[in-house]
Amino acid sequence: MPRRVIRKWRPPLAFVLGGTLAAVFCLPLIGIGYFRVAGGILGWGETSWMIGLMAFVATAILGVLLWRLVLQPVRALTAYARNEGASDAPTHFGTPEFSQLGEAVLEMTAALRGREAVLRSYADHVTHELKSPLTVIQGAAELLEDPDLDHADRAQLLRGIRDNTARMEALLDGQRALAQAQDVIAPGECLLSDVVKDILPAVVLTDGLVPLPRDVMDVVATHLVGNALAHGAKTISFDHQGTHLLVQDDGAGISPGNRDRIFDPFFTTRRDAGGTGMGLPIVRQMLEAQGASIRLLDAPGAVFQISFDR
Repeated sequence: MPRRVIRKWRPPLAFVLGGTLAAVFCLPLIGIGYFRVAGGILGWGETSWMIGLMAFVATAILGVLLWRLVLQPVRALTAYARNEGASDAPTHFGTPEFSQLGEAVLEMTAALRGREAVLRSYADHVTHELKSPLTVIQGAAELLEDPDLDHADRAQLLRGIRDNTARMEALLDGQRALAQAQDVIAPGECLLSDVVKDILPAVVLTDGLVPLPRDVMDVVATHLVGNALAHGAKTISFDHQGTHLLVQDDGAGISPGNRDRIFDPFFTTRRDAGGTGMGLPIVRQMLEAQGASIRLLDAPGAVFQISFDR
């Protein structure tokens, strides 16, 4: 989570710039007026020294204000950006405008670092998962070089190559979809019944507006229903409860040992049936990109709660 910028009252940037310009404009006029009034009393030399001292003090005050309110925040933000978030994040900035800019940079840095970590993890997972089908294909290719191999064994090896090639394509497609799921889609909302009406055997218990774009909700609903049907569910219900949405099925549920792993990329209990373990991770990434979240509740069957944080 990005660190929040400490909000202390500071004058707006427009006020700082306006005050500086006003001081630049007014100081000569004040100096001329003071010179005319005090020149005949203190003497022209002493009056000149007083005007110089006043100009120096006013310039120093303006310099300190500009340093604290403009230059120092910009330098701190620049140093943090150049270090790519490796150093400690600044806790406050000078003006409200720089505070907003600082918060935006901190949030962007956190998002980029999170995305980098996720993509690195996915790449490691894909590399690991591709080893098995590659090993099978390599072994089959070596066996196919045997000229004395009978037709039945040759056909079986070719079928194994096709199956493992299809699995590799599914893994790569899943990783691509998972990476795309992190992209932020423009905010929107959709009616729950419009999303679910074409997805059988899903039913809507309580209808309502879901604060998610229709494209996102279509993918989320399709993955959740498909996952439930693959695990023996006959009915899947969607229940809109204001700040969150419950998706429940009447399947066998998820075993206690797997509950903490279902959102891990490539984790699946249906590997023999072609499962890639990418459905729920894609759902989670798409929801998080929209500021929402999903978790598995402890209830009969499988009950997922989608919370709308925004």
